Amino acid sequence: MPSQSTDHIRTFLVDDHPAILEAIRNRIDDTLDIDVCGTATSSEEAFRQIEELEPDTAVIDISLEDAHGLDLVQNLQSQCPEIQVVVYSMYDEMVYAERAIQAGASGYLMKDQPTDELIEAIRVVDKEEVFLSREMASQILNKVARGESSEPSFPIEDFTDRELAVFQMLGEGCSIEEIQDRLNLARKTVETYRRRAKEKLGFESVSKLLQFAVQWASAPGAGKKVSGASDAVSESGSDEEAAPGGVGSDGQEHS
Repeated sequence: MPSQSTDHIRTFLVDDHPAILEAIRNRIDDTLDIDVCGTATSSEEAFRQIEELEPDTAVIDISLEDAHGLDLVQNLQSQCPEIQVVVYSMYDEMVYAERAIQAGASGYLMKDQPTDELIEAIRVVDKEEVFLSREMASQILNKVARGESSEPSFPIEDFTDRELAVFQMLGEGCSIEEIQDRLNLARKTVETYRRRAKEKLGFESVSKLLQFAVQWASAPGAGKKVSGASDAVSESGSDEEAAPGGVGSDGQEHS
């Protein structure tokens, strides 16, 4: 169990950008009720330190060096369920927030929000309450009230968690080899998720999927420009796999 020897909330920060970690830590240092007990830039390092330090809360980014952030959330939920997690991400809450809650997080906040909102999120989840934007909370509650899932408002919402993770990493410039290593998947499995993402978005070629993935991943509040995805990518380009952002051709899939 987390230490109860202090009234302060002990939180652990996980982000693969040291500058972001430092900025968050500096802001938290200005508070009177929250202490940063540790930081990590990778999933493996974070899990090891969190097990050792037993913080009250953890703030976790989705994009990490060695794994997908939601995998870390699931592992913590399984091994350290008493730790309350806030997912802090650049990716649009309409795509990821409900997935984060299902994975075991207690809160979701986008990085375009003021840091004071993150402070409040930490305080809220420490009370074992859920922190979401008003819009996202309303959407989830409406689904519960209906007793069924609503129709996806854009194709990416229809992705499975793994399809979304692979799509996101493609947009970040990861190669197939890097994705299989970070997600601990076989190459053919990664290629299958890529193919399914391509089909769900309605693209005819992998090159067009990759172009759109890069646009999506680099957009502020990624996920907001997904409607009409097929129209967002130029019709030029062959069916052979392109290599934007370091994604290499593998000669495996051309349709």
